[in-house]
Amino acid sequence: MLLQQPWMNGLADLHIELRQAQEEGKEVPDSLLDQAELLRKAAPNDRKALHQAISLYQEIQQLPTRPDFPYEEPWKPEEILAARPRQISIPAWKGKETELYDRIYGGWLARCCGCLLGQPIEGWHSQRINGLLRESGNDPLHTYFTSQLPQEVRERYDVTDEGGAYGAEKKGWINNVSYMPEDDDTNYTVLALRLLEKCGRDFTSEDVAECWLSSLPLLHTCTAERIAYLNLCKLYLPPQSALFCNPYREWIGAQIRGDLFGYVNPGDPDTASEMALRDACISHTKNGIYGEMFIAAIIAAAFVIKDIPTLIQVGLDYIPPQCRLAESIRLLLFLNEQGAGPEEAVKAIRERWNEENPHDWCHVIPNAMLVTTGLLYGNGEFADSLAFGIRYGFDTDCNAATIGSVLGVMKGAENLPNQWVAPLHDRLLSGVDGMGSVAISQLAQRTASLISP
Repeated sequence: MLLQQPWMNGLADLHIELRQAQEEGKEVPDSLLDQAELLRKAAPNDRKALHQAISLYQEIQQLPTRPDFPYEEPWKPEEILAARPRQISIPAWKGKETELYDRIYGGWLARCCGCLLGQPIEGWHSQRINGLLRESGNDPLHTYFTSQLPQEVRERYDVTDEGGAYGAEKKGWINNVSYMPEDDDTNYTVLALRLLEKCGRDFTSEDVAECWLSSLPLLHTCTAERIAYLNLCKLYLPPQSALFCNPYREWIGAQIRGDLFGYVNPGDPDTASEMALRDACISHTKNGIYGEMFIAAIIAAAFVIKDIPTLIQVGLDYIPPQCRLAESIRLLLFLNEQGAGPEEAVKAIRERWNEENPHDWCHVIPNAMLVTTGLLYGNGEFADSLAFGIRYGFDTDCNAATIGSVLGVMKGAENLPNQWVAPLHDRLLSGVDGMGSVAISQLAQRTASLISP
């Protein structure tokens, strides 16, 4: 049914488009709100309603920004690049080749660890997550989630084994896997590796689009990426592929794609963020793009900077300073500097974003805030930091994967806790065409070979 529709859930997700437009500072008149409500009640296969919805999406996107909107959020690539402050001086990477490989391998491994931790509880809300942690003896967090639980606990938290992600027979509870199972959070890292191996460091956004279409099945994409994929098939080229009927344009999808651009630019957040921009703009706009640039810059800087607040400042240095994402991250840094505890940081996130609202749950800003909170308050401890990625809901596997990636680069593979790394057995299953089951160490070696001398 999805493939028969002009885009995914076009009628049902009109309310997301309206919310997104309001967040971007558009004044949506009551007449459009009424039209959207009528269309939401139409049958999913109502062709007339679908075409009306397309027109409504386009009409909403053409609405002007209200005069008192306090943010400056460019979406054109050249304008985004010009807006980056780039004020912090970053030391160049001067480590040995063996250390560089270990740090890259650490990033890959720890990204997989975080993703595997969050995968089986993706979509759960915080009360359910924390209840399972307590009743499974995993609070404080020290290991992966398991489904080998007393029957009453399984029933209380609806823990089931069948029906894993991307067609897997079993869900990714640690007792069901002996490798990193397929996930979009790792598919895109592998896909970026393929992109650079095929097209080089000077790849274009059109190269990204071609790489997607040739290497990633449509149904292995979600939300903004799936809409962009379908738009590309209809010959909407970047950045228009990110704009046409895409209510998810500021969701988390681009942010989870930025890690490899950090891995291949040790000590060079400038190039890392620029590569991330070229990748992000095929499916996202504004803060959706900034999220990928923010993370890519942090990971690149993590090769040469150990101080977490400084790393976060570096990330801010490579996104427009007057955007909503930058404002939100600065708030967390301020709270941390003032001695506020993690509870106050999480409270600040929840005052603005609701994990039970589908739009908020997957929007880039609250998830980037949780990643930042985990890095700031995890004190460099692996499990303590990952816990922030999953304990408070929102997009658990994405957030834990990103936190893990940053820490993995900072620490290196040799310094990662064995109880987290060993269950992976150095294997990752990828949905990228032709990759299949691959050694994570091999992916790290291929990544290291892409770094400019």
